[in-house]
Amino acid sequence: MSGSFTGRETACCFSGHRSLTAAEMERASAEISALLPRLTDAGITRFYAGGALGFDLAASVTILNSRRLYPALRLTLALPCREHNKKWRPFDTALFERVAEMADEVVYVSEEYARGCMQRRNRYMVDRSSLCLCWMTERRGGTFYTVSYAQRQGLRVINLAPGCREGQICFDFGNTLPRRNFP
Repeated sequence: MSGSFTGRETACCFSGHRSLTAAEMERASAEISALLPRLTDAGITRFYAGGALGFDLAASVTILNSRRLYPALRLTLALPCREHNKKWRPFDTALFERVAEMADEVVYVSEEYARGCMQRRNRYMVDRSSLCLCWMTERRGGTFYTVSYAQRQGLRVINLAPGCREGQICFDFGNTLPRRNFP
């Protein structure tokens, strides 16, 4: 699933923590909304989200709601496997199902849960993108893995998490994560 994909330069993937508060999800949505004019001006109209709770769902809902202003926006849900949400609370499941109905495409990287399917999902999104918008506050876990992989693949990474101020470095681990160093 790696390599060069048509349209990569017009695509952005999302990666972020699952355990965001309601206030953090609102902030993430506001940050993405504020970036959309610059992203669309740069030709970025396809977005990949992993279908997880927290940042992924906040980002997905933001893209779907922004279609009124930006009708060219497209959302692909890249899911690790079918029924990845089977242990979720009913409210979260209902929201996810609504997002999946409204997405332009839903891709399953595995039919069933198998070791490594989450990482395959993350690589799938990165391998098809030129930009990664993330909400990363920890140097461990799936988000850290995905952002590190995105950097190794040469993607521009923008961390929307609090504490990352304009022109500051959020983490220093090889390639750095500028806050808003985009067009």
